[in-house]
Amino acid sequence: MSAVAIPGDPPGGRRALAVWGVGVSVYFVAVIFRTSLGVAGLDAADRFHVNASALSTFSILQLLVYAGMQIPVGLLVDRLGTKKVLALGAVLFTAGQLGFAFSPTYGTALASRALLGCGDALTFISVLRLGSRWFPARRGPLVAQFAGLVGMAGNLVSTLVLARLLHGIGWTAAFAGSAAAGAVVLVLVLLFLKDHPEGHEPEPLPHQGAAYVRRQIAASWREPGTRLGLWVHFTTQFPAMVFLLLWGLPFLVEAQGLSRAVAGELLTLVVLSNMVVGLVYGQIVARHHGARLPLALGTVGATAALWAATLAHPGPHAPMWLLIVLCTVLGACGPASMIGFDFARPANPPERQGTASGITNMGGFVASMTTLFAIGVLLDATGDDYSLAFSVVFVLQAVGVSQILRLRRRAARRERERLVASRVETVHVPV
Repeated sequence: MSAVAIPGDPPGGRRALAVWGVGVSVYFVAVIFRTSLGVAGLDAADRFHVNASALSTFSILQLLVYAGMQIPVGLLVDRLGTKKVLALGAVLFTAGQLGFAFSPTYGTALASRALLGCGDALTFISVLRLGSRWFPARRGPLVAQFAGLVGMAGNLVSTLVLARLLHGIGWTAAFAGSAAAGAVVLVLVLLFLKDHPEGHEPEPLPHQGAAYVRRQIAASWREPGTRLGLWVHFTTQFPAMVFLLLWGLPFLVEAQGLSRAVAGELLTLVVLSNMVVGLVYGQIVARHHGARLPLALGTVGATAALWAATLAHPGPHAPMWLLIVLCTVLGACGPASMIGFDFARPANPPERQGTASGITNMGGFVASMTTLFAIGVLLDATGDDYSLAFSVVFVLQAVGVSQILRLRRRAARRERERLVASRVETVHVPV
């Protein structure tokens, strides 16, 4: 039996898919630009003559800007709507990619990555908001997972296409040429994107000052579901993010003795696994709400076990079969992180959706930023001992799991209270 639409739900349909497709195309390009350093890390170290710590600063600064902007972006989306925020994001990340292409020094390259991170930060929360405005609420988990799937497709393009361009036509031409994709999606947004379908306009929000902003943030944070969503995102996302964004290629080439071509194939495996697992997780969560936490914690446990087996392997290099299994399991990290939004979304009313999503989305990027920095420092301090440097993954996972276990009962109790209250209101609706 198909689910009954909630009164007031958007209708979905082909028009919704077309508009949402424009929005996710912006996110697709943003992820290509975000992950472009992952295939260019060793080239960047040679181009700018920097060590591991300085190299990690590129990604750390980019993620610092991204994470720091999530709550402001959520507030902006709630206030201005998706179209304006996505258009601004496309302008900023395109300018950042162009700046990175032509940067003559390490300092200007850092500034370009910060600008790129600023534009990137405006995209994902906007796409989530766009999905909630155009599709019925029951489709929320699937829509969110499909958004993540499109993002991983962007990662795949970065891994397969940009890597070849980089080594074929050179640094400047590869990065400057890819920036053209940003201009294309900006035009699509300006011409075709609409914030919501006809007849589903949100209630206009009166102009409020700083007090209103503080109330929005405080109200979202008070919800246990928002905090649980943040820690689920924190704990699940960062192992794959760190691997794909910067340290995967150096680890596979320098620590595991693989060629760049083989290492690139393993990075591609992470992305392909992510895309397959995302479809599976989306279907499971949409049909079985109680599967959210087991899926998230199961992914964390499997990731920790595979990293432990790889780093503790007694030989000089881990066997290829183990690296393949590790990369396959890392592919589940992205879909598991999307489950965090499925805790935050029902915990907050529509007018706080952007703010709550922004808080949740900070989790994984704060964890990624911390891990990127710690690995770079440990590599420099230990003479490139990757086993010791990557052990920081377990520390962050332990912190996250402890917070998830602390908040899970509180969030479940609050969710049950909302469900009972909604049923009572439905019973007393006058006819």
